[in-house]
Amino acid sequence: MGLGFFHFQALFLLSATLLNFTPFRISSVSATTFSNFTDRLALLDFKSKIIHDPQNIFGSWNDSLHFCQWQGVRCGRRHERVTVLKLESSGLVGSISPALGNLSFLWGLDLSNNTLQGKIPDGLGRLFRLQILVLNNNSFVGEIPGNLSHCSKLDYLGLASNNLVGKIPAELVSLSKLEKLVIHKNNLSGAIPPFIGNLTSLNSISAAANNFQGRIPDTLGQLKNLESLGLGTNFLSGTIPLPIYNLSTLSILSLSENQLQGYLPSDIGVSLPNLQYIQIRANQFSGSIPLSISNSSNLQVLEAGDNSFSGKLSVNFGGLKHLAVVSLSFNKMGSGEPGELSFLDSLINCTSLYAIDIVGNHFEGMLPNSLGNLSTGLTFLGLGQNQLFGGIHSGIGNLINLNTLGLEFNQLSGPIPLDIGKLRMLQRFSLSYNRLSGHIPSSIGNLTLLLEFDLQGNQLQGTIPSSIGNCQKLLLLHLSRNNLSGNAPKELFAISSLSVSLDLSQNYFNGSLPSEIGSLKSLAKLNVSYNEFSGEIPSTLASCTSLEYLYMQHNFFQGSIPSSFSTLRGIQKLDLSHNNLSGQIPKFLDTFALLTLNLSFNDFEGEVPTKGAFGNATAISVDGNKKLCGGISELKLPKCNFKKSKKWKIPLWLILLLTIACGFLGVAVVSFVLLYLSRRKRKEQSSELSLKEPLPKVSYEMLLKATNGFSSDNLIGEGGFGSVYRGILDQDDTVVAIKVLNLQTRGASKSFVAECEALRNVRHRNLLKIITSCSSVDFQGNEFKALVYEFMPNGSLEMWLHRNSEIDSHQDEPRHLDLLQRIDIAIDVASALDYLHNHSHMPIIHCDLKPSNILLDSNMTAHVGDFGLARLSPELTNFSQSSSVGLKGTIGYAPPEYGLGSQVSIYGDIYSYGILLLEMITRKRPTDNMFEGTLNLHGFARMALPEQVLNIVDPSLLSSGNVKAGRMSNTSLENPTSSSGEIGTLVECVTSLIQIGLSCSRELPRDRLEINHAITELCSIRKILQ
Repeated sequence: MGLGFFHFQALFLLSATLLNFTPFRISSVSATTFSNFTDRLALLDFKSKIIHDPQNIFGSWNDSLHFCQWQGVRCGRRHERVTVLKLESSGLVGSISPALGNLSFLWGLDLSNNTLQGKIPDGLGRLFRLQILVLNNNSFVGEIPGNLSHCSKLDYLGLASNNLVGKIPAELVSLSKLEKLVIHKNNLSGAIPPFIGNLTSLNSISAAANNFQGRIPDTLGQLKNLESLGLGTNFLSGTIPLPIYNLSTLSILSLSENQLQGYLPSDIGVSLPNLQYIQIRANQFSGSIPLSISNSSNLQVLEAGDNSFSGKLSVNFGGLKHLAVVSLSFNKMGSGEPGELSFLDSLINCTSLYAIDIVGNHFEGMLPNSLGNLSTGLTFLGLGQNQLFGGIHSGIGNLINLNTLGLEFNQLSGPIPLDIGKLRMLQRFSLSYNRLSGHIPSSIGNLTLLLEFDLQGNQLQGTIPSSIGNCQKLLLLHLSRNNLSGNAPKELFAISSLSVSLDLSQNYFNGSLPSEIGSLKSLAKLNVSYNEFSGEIPSTLASCTSLEYLYMQHNFFQGSIPSSFSTLRGIQKLDLSHNNLSGQIPKFLDTFALLTLNLSFNDFEGEVPTKGAFGNATAISVDGNKKLCGGISELKLPKCNFKKSKKWKIPLWLILLLTIACGFLGVAVVSFVLLYLSRRKRKEQSSELSLKEPLPKVSYEMLLKATNGFSSDNLIGEGGFGSVYRGILDQDDTVVAIKVLNLQTRGASKSFVAECEALRNVRHRNLLKIITSCSSVDFQGNEFKALVYEFMPNGSLEMWLHRNSEIDSHQDEPRHLDLLQRIDIAIDVASALDYLHNHSHMPIIHCDLKPSNILLDSNMTAHVGDFGLARLSPELTNFSQSSSVGLKGTIGYAPPEYGLGSQVSIYGDIYSYGILLLEMITRKRPTDNMFEGTLNLHGFARMALPEQVLNIVDPSLLSSGNVKAGRMSNTSLENPTSSSGEIGTLVECVTSLIQIGLSCSRELPRDRLEINHAITELCSIRKILQ
């Protein structure tokens, strides 16, 4: 049960504090050589770079008004020069004109909360009067301009929530008046520079959610005015420097989600008397929570979960009147001493408290009676996964604003108090895996806002109260592993909101399932197994078309499987075993993409299908059905004996004709076999595997020389099974790529064989060409295996998408893949897959399609490589017959069915291709840190359609010069000459690409777009752009 939601609320409070924008102030100015005519031209140039203005901000920017009266513009009274440009939250799309650098009297620029793209222009460095620069929450790319250091009066620099990269420029050391540095939520990297400690005017640093690494510099202890330090969600390591604990002005210390370690000093509550927020969650801190925290009278948030804190929690919270959040979950706290829960008693005086989370510790003892006296403002109470025992006191009903109550995985006993019905705001309620007894109170029906209700793993008795039907917002209900009995009330099955899971298994429910079960149209998982249900399976269950998992085993259901079940096409796991079901196995089941099907120990009869899941003996079970026959041989069922309707006699002349024909056929077959064996014997005499005739012979010594002793200077890549080197063969000075297998890695030898076998006879312009192989021993007598490929001078797609610095360092200008190049690569890869799946001598499943396995030649033509996980399928049907477990691709690119044990298939490759295409358009890896919980790259892209596409695409695709084709050659969001029609065409094409990626990466294999159809659609998009 997720018990950390308030973490985000605390972060919101922190972000709001850091982003608080000080009011613009009117400052005195002096005359300059620039005229107000220059200001007007600069503003008009800025307007020209904006391609979308949904609020019609620029409606007033015309000749009928002086530019000082234009919306968002403020001028000084003395010279009528622009001093402030403030257009935040205006929905603007476009880029910043460098001409803004001509507004020489400008001291305030706020363009935050828009969709501005491209780089931050260097021209802003000319604004020597600038005091406030706020560009937060846009889509800027590139590095922070170093010449912002010329803005020597700058006191607020806000660049948060963009896509900025690189290090914090050393030139910023000259910003001696800077008070607030707000750069969180970017892709900045490197170390936190020590020079920041010299910016002694700083009172706020917000640099969370970047890629900073290394230690926190000691020099930050020089910032005597520092009030807020936010460095969370980075890769910082080491300990918190001791000088930071001497910053008596510090009120916010936010370092969550790093790799920091060490102890908190015992006097932290004394040395930092103004602390309001301590946020150090998800690090590696240890030791105990200092007792001196009791002295932090201003403390509002203590968030130290997901660390290794241990021992008794001795802090007396009673004097912390402002305390709102105590989060210490998933540590090792608890001593086993009597009274170790006394800290809960001290929280009674904290009237501002709204969240307590101590889930996942070792606290032991009875729940204190004082629990009901906690603040009535408490919304979150998480006490699960500890060693609590005793009963739940009725006073808990006083916490009337509780939103989440978690007491799961303890040793609580006794009944559920009736007062629980007073918690009318409750949305998540878990008492699972305790020792609770008695009945489920009918007062549960008062909890009409309940979303998740979990009582599984207790000793509850009696029936489910019909009042449960009042909980019409329920998404999940788990009552399994209890002693509940009687009929399941029809009111339960009328809760149409149930969508995640309904689990009634391992109880003593009896009677028939009511027809109201058909109301659960959104339900994904239904488990009624191990009960005493009887009667026929209700046909209305077929209305539950969202079902993916249906478990009904070990009951007394009878009759046949309803024909209406043919509508349950999304079902993945179906278990009807150990019932009294009869009749024939429905034919439609062989069309379902079932991962497992269990029909065992019933009374089914007739022929078992052989298609679909029935073709995989490990996926189905039909044991204990004595009247079944047929099926695949692995099921070991008797053959079906079908009686013929009438007998007929074969004429003698036909018998003679057939005998002669069979004789000739037999001679032909024997001749063919002998010829085949002869050729195979000759072929096996060669120890080299190659596609090239005649075979170029290579030895270990030749490859050693070609790579200069496998020098690290020639290393161009490393993979799961070995390393790839650039080499030059002496035979013809050919530049090649040499993949040397690490035979100590499990599966490497199998990978070598798989790749050789896969590439033995395939020939396609978009497949990486293997020149030869070497299977020998090195000079120490160790086994040596290597594959020699054609060299790809432009590296991998991975490098172009995510490691441009490796390319840019050799170029005068940074290089990106433009839109047409990406489409061409997508077509190349799809063509390779189409060939492997549908046109090679034997269908091949690649199993590991990802950007690092897509190589680019000198013409930027894509070649699919690395067949180390490939599977050959002699007869490719829905799924390959391979039964190998394990080597099934890379996390993020492998389809979800592989993680559930499914066989590899062409649809798995198509899924990987869809994810690859989405990554090419968004430049987001499927393993990006932003994808947590249920959010993944597919869902991220799907949610953006159709209105928010521009917010997710790679910003470089929307900048000037990145379409490059025919009539669209000058089209970009940065190009003022682009017409709205051209922009619309560009957006339409990008949207279509995302839709193809989504269609290929659908969750159910059978719903995925066929690869040949993807090629057709991609070619159509390319034609539009030409």
